[in-house]
Amino acid sequence: MQRLDDQGTLLRPAPSAILNATRVVAVLRASHASEYSPIIEALQRGGVLSIELTLSTPGVWDELPRLQERFGDALEIGIGTVTAAAEAETALDLGAAYVVTPVTDPDIISACVRRGVPIYPGGLTPTELHAGWKLGATAVKVFPASTVGAGYVSQLRGPFPDIQVIPSGGVDIDDVPAWIQAGALAVSLGGPLLGDAFNGGDLQELAARARRVRDLVDQTADQLGASR
Repeated sequence: MQRLDDQGTLLRPAPSAILNATRVVAVLRASHASEYSPIIEALQRGGVLSIELTLSTPGVWDELPRLQERFGDALEIGIGTVTAAAEAETALDLGAAYVVTPVTDPDIISACVRRGVPIYPGGLTPTELHAGWKLGATAVKVFPASTVGAGYVSQLRGPFPDIQVIPSGGVDIDDVPAWIQAGALAVSLGGPLLGDAFNGGDLQELAARARRVRDLVDQTADQLGASR
């Protein structure tokens, strides 16, 4: 059962103020979630403040409360790679700021919409993306984004002018301006942003990559604002 307002209109969970301001999601995968804290600290120093913890990493459920306590309201932590409604419910019960799924599953979407938590379901075809949006997704995740490229967002806006999109999967740092110019709500980056950080890489370099991504987003957004 979806949340409706007094006029029967779907109450779509809005993106957070953090995501609206920063427009970058860092997707974290590691051998165990206990490795996340120093990585998140480096991302925070670089201005990337929306962190997706993937369920393909062991220990996420145990680590999520600890990370929330450590970082507080300075950033937001969501749960990704959710493939079942029960996983979504657990994430919500533990206070996840948002939920990300690689699929368009009505039960996952409805679980989040009912509780007013942002939900980003994955899809690739217009049918999948429109289905997720119609069910109340905060934004739909184009996945894998590298398969279609940034121009896909502009084409989607033809039949679906209001749809909000986040590209994920194969998005490189140099691709960021094109996606923002095309109208993406935000960009989701994993390996190109994290590099070798989970394998002993320099965390100062990670912070610098995060800052570069934020600078590209901010500069592109400023250019778009100036041209309007």
